[in-house]
Amino acid sequence: MSDRIDFAGRTAVITGAASGIGEALAEGLAHRGCNLALADIDEDGLHRVKARLNRQGLRTTATTLDVADENAIAHFVTFVEREHSGAHLLFNNAGVALGGEFERISPEDFDWLMSINFWGVVRMTRAFLPILKRSDRAHIVNISSIFGVIAPYGQTAYSASKFAVRGFSDALRHELADSSIGVTTVHPGGVATKIADSARAPADVSAEEAEKVREISRTLLTMPPPKAAQIILRGVERGKKRVFVGRDAKTAALLERLFPASYWSILSRFLAPQE
Repeated sequence: MSDRIDFAGRTAVITGAASGIGEALAEGLAHRGCNLALADIDEDGLHRVKARLNRQGLRTTATTLDVADENAIAHFVTFVEREHSGAHLLFNNAGVALGGEFERISPEDFDWLMSINFWGVVRMTRAFLPILKRSDRAHIVNISSIFGVIAPYGQTAYSASKFAVRGFSDALRHELADSSIGVTTVHPGGVATKIADSARAPADVSAEEAEKVREISRTLLTMPPPKAAQIILRGVERGKKRVFVGRDAKTAALLERLFPASYWSILSRFLAPQE
């Protein structure tokens, strides 16, 4: 069987579909003739995307969903089965950010981030796997991050979640190697989404510190989401196991591979907080 995936006539489930990469993935898939089961916690944004992407001959639904809520996911699966008669593609894209040194992050905020970024991926995958197995060809796409390859200063929680997504995805791919389901892990670099603007921070962060973080984010997060989505979809179409999005992601991954114990001494010039 060819590794190439044809999206036309298939149904894709996308979390975090109300903005950013998720919205751009939905648009790219619609252009390729794919039916869409969109989900996001942002109800207004989600329905705005649905209204724009409704196309003749395609089935597009929008469901308000918190991927940290296991019961809500169970109801969502039932909805997708009823409205779409199954699913072929699962894009686990929903995610949040939490910056700050480990000792300044509350346990509650750390758990909040892991519940969405990691456990959300696990819950969605577990819930949809039986449906995907019924398809002649299916694919799971888990959005990690370049911070799932490198671990910058001040990103203990976020990196922990994205390294966990990477490890989960790699092991799952090996387990499903003899099945009809493929798994792609995506490592975006600096994509211009709203994730930095909505990120949580330690309670004791000063206004000056917060502005410094926003300034760094504006400098680093530059790739338009539609461009990122095109890179991701091309990779999935070709059945790639891992997709790096952006030159910055590829460069950071190369440095980590060449200097696994000392890459931070190089990257810190660009990513570490400056005094």
